[in-house]
Amino acid sequence: MSVAKLPNDPNWPRANSLLKSAKTELAIIGVPACATALSPTSAHLTPAAIREALAKYSTYAGSSETELGSAGITDLGDVLSPDHADGEARVAVAVTGLLDTHKILLALGGDNSITYSVATGLFPDLSKIGLITFDAHHDLRDGISNGSPIWRLIEAGLPGKNIVQIGLSDFANSGPYAKRAKEAGITTIHRSELRDRKMSEVIAQALEIAGAGGREIYVDIDVDVCDRSVAPACPASVPGGLSADELRQAANLVARDSRVRAIDITEIDAASDAADGRTVRLAALLVLEIAAGLAASAR
Repeated sequence: MSVAKLPNDPNWPRANSLLKSAKTELAIIGVPACATALSPTSAHLTPAAIREALAKYSTYAGSSETELGSAGITDLGDVLSPDHADGEARVAVAVTGLLDTHKILLALGGDNSITYSVATGLFPDLSKIGLITFDAHHDLRDGISNGSPIWRLIEAGLPGKNIVQIGLSDFANSGPYAKRAKEAGITTIHRSELRDRKMSEVIAQALEIAGAGGREIYVDIDVDVCDRSVAPACPASVPGGLSADELRQAANLVARDSRVRAIDITEIDAASDAADGRTVRLAALLVLEIAAGLAASAR
């Protein structure tokens, strides 16, 4: 059902109505990068698709009695041409200073390469922040691609001891990169470990490590951490990943912590989604969970 054909009910406001130009605590910015991806992708289409998918949801979370309509989300539009030769510099300039006016900046990718450009633009001194990733992969490759942003951030000064990687999948990484993660001091929490742990406990551990000493935290949500059945539009998602519910819970929990200042949602190729749009719709729900988590932190 297209947005144009959705019924209009004044007692059921649609979540796309949250997007506005006025200043709010949560802001979103699209970073439609896709040129350096290791697998062919049309991830540049995804920021617009996520915004459109918001119309399929309401502004109310009954489990927490949270109404988002009064808060809203500042929509800063998209960074133009982030894949051009000066694209990363353009992204960094576009996000510089945004944390002075918003509590959380949410970047909509695009592929996972945007984690590097967004983080470097927001935080001039990477040695003073922490990082949490939800990802099936380490992303510690050499070079410039969607497989290298975490290694690039480490090389730029982000301490490995303040990085936590959650949801790493077996048979989606290699021994040399696992060794690189260990040598860098990264805390790794594999998918297999999550079978016996509550997500709330995992998030609490991650926040403690990444935010040690009061550090501000960047959170990278690579949706290929999810099971392929719920994230078919992520080229590198594998069977056996996180459930949609687990990732939604994680997004809500991290947004509740005042040290979390920036989050990205990456690696979705909107053009290759299932006919029901399940991956993009999950991303839209992640936006709403982040908004709800931030709202809960203010209570």
